[in-house]
Amino acid sequence: MKKYVFGVDVGGTTVKLGLFDAQGNVLDKWEIPTRTEDEGSHILPDIADSIREKMKRIDKDSVVGVGVGAPGPIDSKGVVHRAVNLGWGTFSIKDTLEDLLNVPVMAGNDANVAALGEMWMGGGQGCRDLIMVTLGTGVGGGIIIDGRILTGSGGAGGEIGHMHVEDEEEESCNCGNKGCLEQYSSATGITRLANRLLAASGRDSVLRGREVSAKSVFDAVKAKDPLAVETAEKFGKYLGDALASIACVVNPEAIVIGGGVSKAGEILIDYIRPHYEKNVFHGSREVKFSLATLGNDAGIYGAAKLLLDRKRE
Repeated sequence: MKKYVFGVDVGGTTVKLGLFDAQGNVLDKWEIPTRTEDEGSHILPDIADSIREKMKRIDKDSVVGVGVGAPGPIDSKGVVHRAVNLGWGTFSIKDTLEDLLNVPVMAGNDANVAALGEMWMGGGQGCRDLIMVTLGTGVGGGIIIDGRILTGSGGAGGEIGHMHVEDEEEESCNCGNKGCLEQYSSATGITRLANRLLAASGRDSVLRGREVSAKSVFDAVKAKDPLAVETAEKFGKYLGDALASIACVVNPEAIVIGGGVSKAGEILIDYIRPHYEKNVFHGSREVKFSLATLGNDAGIYGAAKLLLDRKRE
């Protein structure tokens, strides 16, 4: 009998869902709104309703289960420990959705799950040990060791964005600390670096007098604008140094760069790799750098893989 698995990626605005076969082929994918009102109490019932609708078209006995990726720390038992942007407190995603659907469920942090997806079918395909860093509004991360997500005791493993990288920072990160990697290597962090350089000097730059964004910075880098290049160097040093520190602990085969900022292309790696190679322990110097390839689908792929892996244990 053909087997199926559902992959679910819960975002702050939409929930992405996919139907996969056991070989990782996506057979269908769709989205539903994320209803965060009433402390997010509608989110999992909405997901269950949507999956039940799809199950009408296939034999329910052929469904292996449902994998879920969601923001916030999620431990190995599928318990989320607060997801503020969804309104969630602490509860079991796994148990709640299993009760609603009566099929096996696995759940993990969305960035970790996306890393698993990229290892399985994306930019890290063929590797069993990798670091994935997602550069978006914030900096997310996922660490895969021997093909499995590094979850940590409370589900907070792989929170790369909140590594402390700068002692002199006076502004607070969203987490409440100061000097986090996220403040320099996210899309908003790159914008902050550029704006600080613009304010500190009167140098000519194509960025001056216009709205600055991570995209405009790297477009200017490609045009060899000196101030944009300096911004990219600072970005690359912060991220390259941080990845070198992580690599000394986990010794990855590959480092995969994803998120919206990764749309700038290989030029990102050109600014990250030199700082990484300068500071990393020699045993991790020959790492493969690559860009993520699954885009917004990494979460649903990884969620499906999360479920399939647990069923094989």
